[in-house]
Amino acid sequence: MSNMSWERRREASTTRPCQPATSPHAEPESRFRRLLGDEDWQRLPPAVQRRFARRLEPGDTAAFLGEVATTRLTVFGRLTAQLARLVGAPLPLRSLQRTPAAVLVTENDPATGSQLWTRIYHEPGGLPQVICSIKQFAGPTGLEECVGHGIGMALTLHVEARAIVIRSAGYFWRVGGMRLRIPDWMTPGRMTVIHREERAGQFSFTLTVTHALFGVTIQQIAFFRDVR
Repeated sequence: MSNMSWERRREASTTRPCQPATSPHAEPESRFRRLLGDEDWQRLPPAVQRRFARRLEPGDTAAFLGEVATTRLTVFGRLTAQLARLVGAPLPLRSLQRTPAAVLVTENDPATGSQLWTRIYHEPGGLPQVICSIKQFAGPTGLEECVGHGIGMALTLHVEARAIVIRSAGYFWRVGGMRLRIPDWMTPGRMTVIHREERAGQFSFTLTVTHALFGVTIQQIAFFRDVR
């Protein structure tokens, strides 16, 4: 991490997500824009700009409702999703079609602007799958997503075809004040998330996990709308 003073003060923990750095940054509402740069930011539709520029006040939550159109997992995808339950089940566990879903984004730390993302996927005939992660504006790429037991991944932001594209740029394990890189062969693969504005006030969320040996192992397409 770039903020080594915070790393030295951090208490070792294997049960909580990565903790956000405490060094001062830009205002939360401008961080995604600063990471992308003004030229790329201006290529985004106004609705996407508003969604990613919104500053969440303490106690405020942005909500998005919709449905998972399709989720496809190969045999290797199912295996990695099950193994990932050890760190909080951050990957879809089953192949689903046309099931209700919700996403909640809540400010996690007012001092740093980190965000708690909660994804709720309906399971027909059972309890929903709930996925929690923390997005924080830190690390070598300026953006990270962390789940349980100190596991996280660095993220890079791009604009392609008027959509925000988020790609993983390496996984890490933060433990005992150290940040350890996880070898690629021990990870589910490279993750790509595409956030694209669609018609009728909807936006699509496409998650693709691509393994170096097994190709695309997980793909999920969902559609959401803003809840005002």
